[in-house]
Amino acid sequence: MEQLTFQLQGLRCAACVATVERVIQKVPGVESCQVNLALEQATIHYLSPHKSQLLQAIPQAIAQAGYQATPLTDAATGSQKPSQESFKSKLLVGALMSSGLLLGGMPMMLGTSLPWIPGFLTHPVGQLLLATPVQFWCGQGFYQGAWQALKHHTFTMDTLVVLGTSAAYFYSLAIILFPGFFHHHGLTNHVYFEASAVVITLILLGRFLESRAKKETSAAIHQLMELQVKTAQVLRGEEILTLPIEAVQVDDILLVKPGEKIPVDGVIVEGRANLNEAMITGESLPVTKAIGDEVIGSTLNLNGSLKIRATRVGKATVLAQIIQLVQQAQASKAPIQKVADRVTQWFVPSVLVIALITFLSWLILAHNLTLAVLTTVEVLIIACPCALGLATPTSIMVGTGKGAEYGILIKDAQSLELAQQIQTIVFDKTGTLTIGKPTVTNFLSLFPQEPQRELMLLQWAASVEQLSEHPLAEAVVNYGRSQQVKLLEIQDFLAISGCGVQGYSEAHLIQLGTMRWFKDLGLNTTPLAAEALRWEREQKTVIWLAINQEVQGILAIADALKPSAQPVVNRLKNLGLELILLTGDNPVTAQAIADQVGIHQIIAEVRPDDKARQIQALQNQGKKVAMVGDGINDAPALAQADVGIALGTGTDVAIAASDITLISGDLQGIVTALQLSRATLQNIRQNLFFAFIYNVLGIPLAAGLFYPLWGWLLNPMVAGGAMAFSSFSVVMNALRLRQFKPQI
Repeated sequence: MEQLTFQLQGLRCAACVATVERVIQKVPGVESCQVNLALEQATIHYLSPHKSQLLQAIPQAIAQAGYQATPLTDAATGSQKPSQESFKSKLLVGALMSSGLLLGGMPMMLGTSLPWIPGFLTHPVGQLLLATPVQFWCGQGFYQGAWQALKHHTFTMDTLVVLGTSAAYFYSLAIILFPGFFHHHGLTNHVYFEASAVVITLILLGRFLESRAKKETSAAIHQLMELQVKTAQVLRGEEILTLPIEAVQVDDILLVKPGEKIPVDGVIVEGRANLNEAMITGESLPVTKAIGDEVIGSTLNLNGSLKIRATRVGKATVLAQIIQLVQQAQASKAPIQKVADRVTQWFVPSVLVIALITFLSWLILAHNLTLAVLTTVEVLIIACPCALGLATPTSIMVGTGKGAEYGILIKDAQSLELAQQIQTIVFDKTGTLTIGKPTVTNFLSLFPQEPQRELMLLQWAASVEQLSEHPLAEAVVNYGRSQQVKLLEIQDFLAISGCGVQGYSEAHLIQLGTMRWFKDLGLNTTPLAAEALRWEREQKTVIWLAINQEVQGILAIADALKPSAQPVVNRLKNLGLELILLTGDNPVTAQAIADQVGIHQIIAEVRPDDKARQIQALQNQGKKVAMVGDGINDAPALAQADVGIALGTGTDVAIAASDITLISGDLQGIVTALQLSRATLQNIRQNLFFAFIYNVLGIPLAAGLFYPLWGWLLNPMVAGGAMAFSSFSVVMNALRLRQFKPQI
C-alpha cells in the first residue's frame, strides 16, 4: 500500500469534503481516501501498480465533481492556493457597495428620515444598482459552487448562500418591477438589497479571516521546513566547495563553523562542540558532541569547528522524516470526526427541508409573504456546515504541530485521540527506564577525604581498562573521562579470562577484577567487603581495584536509571495511571529496578515474542494500554498496544512500529504527550459543541420559532455575520492550543 497526496481547490465546507471523498473512492485502484478541509488536501492510499493511472484518473474525477486537484510530489504542505488578489478585490467592492446600501437603509431601519443621506442611496433603483455587482460578481464563486453541486446531485454551503441571498435579492427586485401586486396584497414595499449584499460581503470576510487563521494552524510544519539548510561547505579533494544541500552525498566530508547549522545528519570525524538540538528534540540544554558522535541536520553548532561525514541526506534525514510524519498526522482523521462527518452528510438537505417548512408555515399560518421570505432567507444563511468540518482537523493540526515542538512525533490523529484514553502504561526496562548500557554508578576508595588521591586511583583504573575490549571496561573508561582524568600509557597489559586485567604505569602494578580473583591472590578485601555486598544486592557488578597488591577501592557498574525515570513514574501515578514493568530480566533484577522508580507491578522473564501476548492479555481485561519501549524486541508489543510509544534513541524498527515517538528519548515526553492529547481532545470537543449548539439554537431562532412568543426575529445581516464568523471562531479556538505548555 502506498500513498498519494493532492492539493485541492474549491472546497467550501464539510459537504464538499464528503462529495470529494465519495468521488475518489469510486476511482478503480483506490483503497481508501481522506480529505482534510483545513489543509484542503486529499490523501489516497492505493496499491503500487496503479500510481500512473491514478495520477490521471483522480484529478479528472475531481474536476468532474467541480473541484481541482494537483498532485503533491515533494515536501510541500499547507493549502497552495492561487493568488488572492481577485478575492481581495471582490471583498473590497463588496464592502464599499454594502456600506452604501447600509447607509441608504438607515432611514427605514430607524423609522425616521435622514436628509443628509443622498437620495440615490435610499431609492430602490439606486440600491438595485449597488447590490447587483455584489450579488453576481462578488458572489460569483457561490453560484459556481452551487451549480457544480447541483450537477452532481449534491448540496453544499454554497447552495444555502445562493438560495438565501437570491431570495432576498429577487424578492426586492420583484417589489421594484411589480409594486402594484405588493400594494394590492397589503405587503410591505421595503427592499432587502442591503441584506443580500451584506450577507455575501460578510461571508467573504469570514472566509478571508478563516483562511488567514488556518495558515496559523500549520505554522509548526512551516517552521520545521524553514529549519532546512540551503547550502553546505563540502570538502572535495583539496577544495572546499559551497554546494546546494541537494548536491550533498553520503560520505561527503562537511565543514561546519561556529554559529552555523549542521547541514545533514552525520558523524563527527574531527572537532568538538556544543550543539543546540532544541529545534529537533525539544531539549533546551546544549549537548556536547565529539569525534564519533552522531549529529542531526539543522541543529545549531554553538562554539566549535567540526568536520562531519554525511550519513543521511535528502529525505532520509531526521528532519525530513519528522516533516513527513507531522504532515501525515495533520492530514489524518480522528475517530471523533466521524460524528461530524455523519451529521454533515445530511446537514444541507435537512436545512433545505427546514427552510421549505419555514416558508410554507409563515405563508399559510400568518398569510405573510414578507415574513415567510425573511425567515426562509435567515434559515438558509445562518446554517453553517463549515464549522462542523473544521472543528476536528484544525485542532489536530495545531496539536500535532505543538507535539513536534516538544520533540514528540504523533503518527496520526487516531493515536492522538487514543492517548487520552490510556489507563495502563507498560514499560520496557533496558534502554527505556535505564540508560541501556553499563555505567559506573558508584566509586568508593579507602581515601574518601583525599580527592586528589581518589582521582589518581580513577586515572590508573581507566588507563588500564582502555586496553580491554570488555563492555564493563568501557564503562570505567567513560567514567574516568567524565571526571576529566587524563589516560596514561600502560605497559605489560594482561587480560585474565574470568578474573580481570592488570598492567603497569611507572612501576605501579594496577589490577582490576573480581573479588574472587583478589582473594585467590591473597589480597585483603575486608575493609570494603560490606559495601561491595550491599551493591551486589542492588544487582550491580562490583569491580575491585588494587595498586601494588593492596586493595584501594571498588567500582559499581550497572545499567543506571535515566534521571527522568523516577519523576516521570511519580507524575504518571499522580495522573491515576496503572504502571507495569515488563522485562526479560530475572525477577530479582526487575524488582530492584521497579523499587527504585516506584513501580509496584512487574512481569519478568518474558521472552521477546511473548511481550505482545502480555499486552494483549491486559487489553482482554478491558484496559486501554500504552507500551513504552526502544528495542527490536519491543516492536511487536508496541504494535499490539493501543498506543505504542518509542524512544527516538532506540531502533528504527521500534520507531516504525510505534504511534508516538519521543525524539530525544526523554521519558518526560510521555507525560507531555498524554497532556497534549487531553488538551487537544478537549479543544475538539469545545469546537464540536460550539458548532452543534450554534446550529441547534441559530436555526430555530432564524425560522421565527420564538417570534410569536417574544417577538424575536433575526435580521438577515445578523444571520450572515453569524455564519461568516462561526468557522472563524472554531479556527481561533483551535489556535489556543498553541499556548499549550506541559505541567511538570
